[in-house]
Amino acid sequence: MPTLALIATGGTIAGAAASATDTTGYTAGALGADALLAAVPQLAGVARIRAEQPFSLDSKDMAPAHWLPLGRRVQTLLDDDTIDGIVVTHGTDTLEETAAFLALTLASAKPVVLTAAMRPATALSADGPMNLYNAACVAAHPVSAGRGVLLSFGDAIYPALGVRKRETHRLDAFGGASGGAIGRTDPLRYFAPARHTGRPVFTLASDRTELPRVDVLYIGAGTPPGLLDLMIDDGARGIILALPGNGSLPAAWDAPVADAVARGIPVIRASRVGIGPVGRKALDERLGTHPAGELPASQARVALMLALACGDVSALDRLLADDYIP
Repeated sequence: MPTLALIATGGTIAGAAASATDTTGYTAGALGADALLAAVPQLAGVARIRAEQPFSLDSKDMAPAHWLPLGRRVQTLLDDDTIDGIVVTHGTDTLEETAAFLALTLASAKPVVLTAAMRPATALSADGPMNLYNAACVAAHPVSAGRGVLLSFGDAIYPALGVRKRETHRLDAFGGASGGAIGRTDPLRYFAPARHTGRPVFTLASDRTELPRVDVLYIGAGTPPGLLDLMIDDGARGIILALPGNGSLPAAWDAPVADAVARGIPVIRASRVGIGPVGRKALDERLGTHPAGELPASQARVALMLALACGDVSALDRLLADDYIP
């Protein structure tokens, strides 16, 4: 029987409310890892579980200061020959950022599977116990090796890079790049071959305690380009533009964006649309911007933070390319 490490970080999956019918007025992260395991005794038939809880947060409060120690702990466990895979429980609100951080920094072919829930643990028909069970099955199965960091949610399996929360209430809250899952859990099956090399995209110094500031700017019809300078003057070292359509940059923004790039501020064109890639355009060559590819703005931000931290902004073009293999 395989041995899995369970790292609990809080979230709705560990949430508690006064009433079993209350699915919104609850306290996230109220329950510990032991309570999560106790709710799913069937896990004993899947793997030996070693649980730990580095912090217990509502994921809206998750920050880079939490990603760094979490990533180091996960890597330590991956380097342990007695651990066959890892499950991380997390809140849904910022799961995609934590997933991207882990996917871009971990070095291992062992399965790392995030999971979460839309209903608190105390709710009628809580989805957390089944999500946790499915995630453990994914992490324990040999066919999951070599696939990078994954999200197991509902009956679907998604790669960490490209995943995004697309619903505020529905149980099938997540979607992958271009909307698709790469596998399912009932029964466990993948739709594509494993192709992850197990090498990290970015290798952080072990003593790093913070990441460079990168801001996301949502661009609506008529949004003034002067906001770009305000962010940079306030300390942003990189900018993600959540743009209309396929990362369409308004003409009024051309000169300010080109000026920002000339000042050494990397700018990534992402989309405010929920699903779909942002491809390379002629303006990227003209202005020096980077297209976000399949990454949502939230994950493009994580990638740029890491690129700046490692002094390798050129890695973004490799990472965001259509034929990228992690």
